[in-house]
Amino acid sequence: MSPVMNTANRHWILARRPVGNAYAEAFELKSETLPALSDGQILVRNKVLSMDSGTRMYMTDREDSYQPGTPLGAKLIGTVLGVVEESRHPAYKAGMRVRCYGQWADFSLVEPDTTYCTVLDGAHADLKEYVGIYGANGWTAWVGVVETCAAKAGETFVVSAAAGCTGLMAGQIAKARGCRVIGIAGGAAKCDLLTGEYGFDGAIDYKSADVEAALALLCPDGIDVYFDNVGGAILDAALANMALFGRVAVCGLITNYIAQGPVPGPYRFDQVLMKRLRIEGFFSPDFYAREPQFNPELAKLAAAGQLRLPFEVSTGLEATPAAFTKLFTGANIGKVVVEL
Repeated sequence: MSPVMNTANRHWILARRPVGNAYAEAFELKSETLPALSDGQILVRNKVLSMDSGTRMYMTDREDSYQPGTPLGAKLIGTVLGVVEESRHPAYKAGMRVRCYGQWADFSLVEPDTTYCTVLDGAHADLKEYVGIYGANGWTAWVGVVETCAAKAGETFVVSAAAGCTGLMAGQIAKARGCRVIGIAGGAAKCDLLTGEYGFDGAIDYKSADVEAALALLCPDGIDVYFDNVGGAILDAALANMALFGRVAVCGLITNYIAQGPVPGPYRFDQVLMKRLRIEGFFSPDFYAREPQFNPELAKLAAAGQLRLPFEVSTGLEATPAAFTKLFTGANIGKVVVEL
């Protein structure tokens, strides 16, 4: 008999569609007995759950998103890190450390061939590093700065949600490439951290400042590159301040994720024509296969002290709703994870 068959597996389900950031009311913790594995499956004992704002889209019933919505009553999913407990897949053996799309649960039942499953190397003893600099957020920051926007030395680079995981890394990567970097974040403490600890050239507190006016002061020659994580009014403020032939990389749209219904705008879309702008969205699963290319480049920056990432760690599966909420309330700096 399987060593974990008949073991209880606690898991979070989507009980109802969340309204705004009311995740504690939308999620329910359930338990079931683990089933026997089928051919091609592995069982992962989850060690780290990655909290990612894009997961919020899975919780809606939208049909025009980048992934179908999670049905009500279904298990909530996201990127997980863990150890293979059992395997009925030839490429995976018990004891291997893996990263994959799994369930927010004690254990993830995974079909590796369809869930971006990767056997992790031994470069980092701390598992959570593989959802930090050396995971999808790090790759997204790299692609957005280096490829989507092709940021060059001497250019003015602005990033929103700049104290969050991807934004913080994007700003540091742009700085390492010789850009003048301005971050937009919520609260004076975060802004001070960006300029004092992480080398940003300026920071704007969107909670207290007129962002459009502040950008005009800090970017008198215009914004060459805007790395957008939020959309909404902050995108409009950036569009109004773009330089001729500027580039906008659309990485995330937190404003849209939590809205009930369509979000109006951008109201300053006319600037796309007036300033001859290029706007491009990009999505991390499109380049997951390029991990062997990205991680050595990111490791060079980290070794040189040019790329650092703090973690916001919550402990225990029960902490998942509160940890996920931090992504949308500005309660975090850097990467949010749940350790089990």
